Amino acid sequence: MVVKSQIKLIKSLLQKKYRNQHSLFVVEGVKTVKELLKSDIQCYQVYSTDPSLFSADESTVQQITEKELNQMSNLKTPNKVLGIFRIPETKTIDFSNWVIALDGVSDPGNLGTIIRLCDWFGIRNLLCSPNTVDCYNPKVLQATMGSISRINIVYDNLPKILKDAKVLICGTFMDGESCYQQKFNNTGILVMGNEANGVSKEIEALCSQRISIPHFGNSTTESLNVATAAAIFLSEIRRG
Repeated sequence: MVVKSQIKLIKSLLQKKYRNQHSLFVVEGVKTVKELLKSDIQCYQVYSTDPSLFSADESTVQQITEKELNQMSNLKTPNKVLGIFRIPETKTIDFSNWVIALDGVSDPGNLGTIIRLCDWFGIRNLLCSPNTVDCYNPKVLQATMGSISRINIVYDNLPKILKDAKVLICGTFMDGESCYQQKFNNTGILVMGNEANGVSKEIEALCSQRISIPHFGNSTTESLNVATAAAIFLSEIRRG
């Protein structure tokens, strides 16, 4: 039986200030919880309506009822499992490979997709400005499908880090040089900006190269979704 204090804690973790206060975050869904259980991220507690989904020696799994899961969940249709994990300590950014830097990305779905793209393209370090959406936001976690367990995500002073970086800084702009005509090195920083305003003026001044995705045809579309653009840029970086 789940006590009210447990449910209260879980519901509080939907808010960033309580996630930071307790150093805990919540994930939902069988696949994502299993991915995190296989990772180095420490598990606090797993609740499931079907414990048979997990190995018998998994001591952190507590059986609950559908009603209790509905009380805990942030989803309209909960998916059998809810897990609480400890927020891991961030590591130093490794600039020996490509790094993505996000300048004020605000949409949880976009950040979650970018984290998943980092996992796919072997980008192990993601640098975020403080005004980028929290990576432990439930909607972000849902979009990562477990990839968050394999990416080192650091929130820090973006201008300071870029100023000190000894690698190429590629800013993404509408008027940049075509990414299809570039030969990318093995290291660098790819800067992606806010969905509505793009890369900020302060960060723009620190970019050593401006790149873009060419526009084809007569479409009146003004820009690409930031996560879609990130996929194209990363594909070109890895191809190059």
